[in-house]
Amino acid sequence: MTVDDRFTQGFRETREDEPLGTRNEVITGPVSDWATDFSHLEPEWVEDPYPIQDDLRRRCPIAHTERFGGGWLPTRYEDVAAIAYDTERFSSRSIIMSNFRPPRELAPVGGTPPISSDPPFHHDARKLLLPAFTKTAVSRREEPTRAFCHQLIDAFEGRDVVDAARDYAQHIPVRVIADMLGFPQEDGPRFREFIESSLEGVNLPPEERIERMDELFDYLLAQIRDHLDHPRDDLTTYLIEAELYGRKLDPSHVAGTMALLLIAGIDTTWSAIGASLWHLAKTPADRERLVAEPGLLPTAMEEFLRVYAPVTMARLVKEDMHWNGVDMKADDWVLLSFPAANRDPDQFEQAGEVVLDRKVNRHVAFGLGIHRCVGSHLARMELRVALEVWLERMPVFELADPAGVTWAAGQVRGPRSLPLRLGRS
Repeated sequence: MTVDDRFTQGFRETREDEPLGTRNEVITGPVSDWATDFSHLEPEWVEDPYPIQDDLRRRCPIAHTERFGGGWLPTRYEDVAAIAYDTERFSSRSIIMSNFRPPRELAPVGGTPPISSDPPFHHDARKLLLPAFTKTAVSRREEPTRAFCHQLIDAFEGRDVVDAARDYAQHIPVRVIADMLGFPQEDGPRFREFIESSLEGVNLPPEERIERMDELFDYLLAQIRDHLDHPRDDLTTYLIEAELYGRKLDPSHVAGTMALLLIAGIDTTWSAIGASLWHLAKTPADRERLVAEPGLLPTAMEEFLRVYAPVTMARLVKEDMHWNGVDMKADDWVLLSFPAANRDPDQFEQAGEVVLDRKVNRHVAFGLGIHRCVGSHLARMELRVALEVWLERMPVFELADPAGVTWAAGQVRGPRSLPLRLGRS
């Protein structure tokens, strides 16, 4: 099989040959009891999940739901960590809890390797990506990222109120990831549509959700074919040319990894930037302190990542078992709430408070175990630079309309709209 041969057929056609997964009834509506009927897509959770998580940690640390075909929600740090490290009993073949379970035959590769991959395949798929995300590789992207942040703020000239999510945070990782993959910068709005479809559309009717995901992979195939015609030095060409076990990567591996980088590499980071700015806008003392002590930002940034950790990951139970007091069934979902783990008072003092100069901060915002975020150096750089530039250029700001702040639904939490009033220092 040559490089060109792999991508002559569309992904829609190849999917017809794949084994079927399991679809479940879509259940929505008010939650009766978060301990027995939780849903991370309902408005109360989207608005403010932390009191719910704190309550569950006290009275029912491993909550259950029949929605999504059945699933579990551990809220204690020790339980989240135990599952994250246990690849023998929990599979990563689907990391988005939805009303569709992909077939078991999809393991150990999964649809978006390496985050969807199980051992031993996971190790080798992850190793392919490491060179692109080293500290040295990331450092080469810092100055272009800083310059772009300044360009975004330049565009605020003459405006008293800006949407810091839509006008600032969301653009930064879009630019970085587009550069890495060699995608057109003007396609940024499409990336945002793909992200919302992938992460927030899990309760859509199956046919609509499949169509939206097909649009994403149609786009990726077009980018792959363009790179075949016009090779250049970027991550897409690297994946097309990469080899594993002595052969080129399967087309689904190439596109799946590109989808992972496009979705996870963008939404997680813009959510962290937006949540940090939201906190500073509503907490003048912290904002003033960081403006006065810019050297504190790297430490404060880790605290923002702990308290406002954006990412929750899913696992699937491999076989029926009794686990930490609950009876889990094969193919039950498990939501690994890293945000809940990060606010566990048994692990962190003043767990629910932002302590800018917290000395010891072993947070799990980037996950635990073999699936710890491969792009953590990149995400940290983008978050640090975005905050440095904002605080340098816009040292005085506040929430223009607290009720106008909206949050993403699903497993990545961050502001979707964040109206801020800009002051004048």
